[in-house]
Amino acid sequence: MFIVFNIFTNKNQLIYSPSIRISLLYSFNLLNFLLYKMASFHSYTLSISYFLIFSILFIPSHGAFVEEISDILTIKRSEKTSHLHFYFHDIVSGKNPSSIKVISPGGDGIYGFGKTFIFDDALTVGPNASSKVIGIAQGIYSIASQSELALLMVLTFEFIEGKYDGSSISILGRNSVPRDVREMPIVGGTGLFRFARGYALAHTFKFDINSGDATVEYNVFVQHY
Repeated sequence: MFIVFNIFTNKNQLIYSPSIRISLLYSFNLLNFLLYKMASFHSYTLSISYFLIFSILFIPSHGAFVEEISDILTIKRSEKTSHLHFYFHDIVSGKNPSSIKVISPGGDGIYGFGKTFIFDDALTVGPNASSKVIGIAQGIYSIASQSELALLMVLTFEFIEGKYDGSSISILGRNSVPRDVREMPIVGGTGLFRFARGYALAHTFKFDINSGDATVEYNVFVQHY
């Protein structure tokens, strides 16, 4: 005896996305085959199995706006931790700076509270600006404290070399510049760094007090799949 379901109608206002339809059809075909082969025995066990499979897979996507993916149906992948080491070059001087001031409120005090910069800085394997470029850092930083030189950093490290070419890491955190080492959280990533989490350690390698140019060493520890 075969069971047939119509999953393409709009009955009861349930709309299913194409991926859910394919999963349901595959599951129903497999179920029919099992019922045909094993109908003469284990009927009670099959009924329970059918109920569990149907409960897991038959998740409606109302208006195709959201589709839930059960962990039971996903392929398990091992998580690993990668350590990335590079140098960040923030150039504010010269005719072609990589960082420019976009907000400079009046009466900003001794620390420049409220000043905001947008940047497109090179990431290199060594501390010299002439060393190999392995990526770019793009984002904004603002002086967010009235009592010390502390920055709010919103940035993305986009890599252009090696196996991480095209992948990126996003950071959002507080950077207290006077400290020797500052820690900021990784809030996500793309490409090979999807679902990334971890932290970045920043250390000022060189700062030119006259020009304002800075070279910052980064040690990034990121967990990803």
